[in-house]
Amino acid sequence: MKSVRFALPLAALTLAGCAGDGDLDVSSGVGFTATRTGCPTVAVAEGTGDITLFSPGAGQTSDSVDVVATITKLRASCNSEGAKIYSQADFEVQARRSNASGARSVTLPYYSTVVQGGTAVVAKRIGQVTLNFADGQNRASAPAKAAGYIDPASAALPAEIVEKITRKRRPGDADAALDPMADPEVRAAIQRASFELLVGFQLTEDQLRYNVTR
Repeated sequence: MKSVRFALPLAALTLAGCAGDGDLDVSSGVGFTATRTGCPTVAVAEGTGDITLFSPGAGQTSDSVDVVATITKLRASCNSEGAKIYSQADFEVQARRSNASGARSVTLPYYSTVVQGGTAVVAKRIGQVTLNFADGQNRASAPAKAAGYIDPASAALPAEIVEKITRKRRPGDADAALDPMADPEVRAAIQRASFELLVGFQLTEDQLRYNVTR
């Protein structure tokens, strides 16, 4: 999928806040240049980035915690040049157990979802990661990965929206100081064409409730 270069008004330059986010283009009107592709944002989903296992038959108290695991070191890669946009998230699961006696393996389920527009789940996959604790060791880690595909047409902005964003504005124009990104129609279109690849542990209702209320 080809990237789209946005030329934003000078007012947007202040909002960007830091050098390196884009280039000031004054060749045919003052604007702020940025690049947008169809690649999704990759993140750990809120509330599911860690999991706590309790000893069988015990309650959910600090004294009965068996294993605690966390998703960390998330790294994203994306290929937007094929028929489908392919996004991959590589991460590490780090775990700690309360009883270090004996060698032990613990397999944990995790999920990945492709979300469009911040709310619509368009795909979900379940994976597993196995952690191997050595005898006498209470910590273990293991690599894992998740991936998803995105339809380039769904991630593309309509031509009229691109024109609104990229149209050159010269000093003195009536809308020279207006930020096209503040236009509700533009914001809504960008939201619809934006995707996220979210990863997290596949929690039971009790595990999710524990994460939320602890």
